[in-house]
Amino acid sequence: MSDLSIRRCSGAAIAPHLDDLARLRLQVFRDWPYLYDGDMDYEKQYLDTYSRSPESLFVLVLDGDRVVGASTGVPMADETPDFKRPFLSQGHDPERIFYLGESVLLPEYRGRGLGARFFVEREGFARELGRFAQTAFCAVDRPPDHPRRPPGHVPLDAFWTRRGYVRHPELRTRYTWKDLDEAEPSPKPMIFWLKRLDGQADRAEPIGVGSDR
Repeated sequence: MSDLSIRRCSGAAIAPHLDDLARLRLQVFRDWPYLYDGDMDYEKQYLDTYSRSPESLFVLVLDGDRVVGASTGVPMADETPDFKRPFLSQGHDPERIFYLGESVLLPEYRGRGLGARFFVEREGFARELGRFAQTAFCAVDRPPDHPRRPPGHVPLDAFWTRRGYVRHPELRTRYTWKDLDEAEPSPKPMIFWLKRLDGQADRAEPIGVGSDR
């Protein structure tokens, strides 16, 4: 990684990098399992959440001056109602959760430990803010027999589990985008994963409002 640098920026400082993130999302998420056939109009709408939050986070990977990877985070309280709804319905307090968005990295830069670094940087930022009990992210739930599933595909579940995350099938929602082989956007099932920031095991129990757990 001596040829790469990591830069962390937050709040208003993310603005110069919004187009970089949109470009990476449009390229990387075309692959399995997202199969995302996106456009810049949707990207601008999606990234507005980060633009409006004073505590949004971008972790950037740069090769010289070129952004080749990015990972994001934002307080769950600053997310849209669709993101918060599954947590509220299960008794979780969004004020106590820091949401980890996408991690996107160009293929030629993978295999260098940057996926783990993305988690370290974002969890560290959440701890620095001092009021979050958990981090969370969501992943698309594709059926095992999906016709576009690549042969021999190994999901990231084991990697996420090693990082301390627990899959919570009761925390599920649907987000809408257009797959590469779709004429129109359709809703996709998403499942959330959680990790406690105090280092204790996540027992899949909700955090009560105002709790220090």
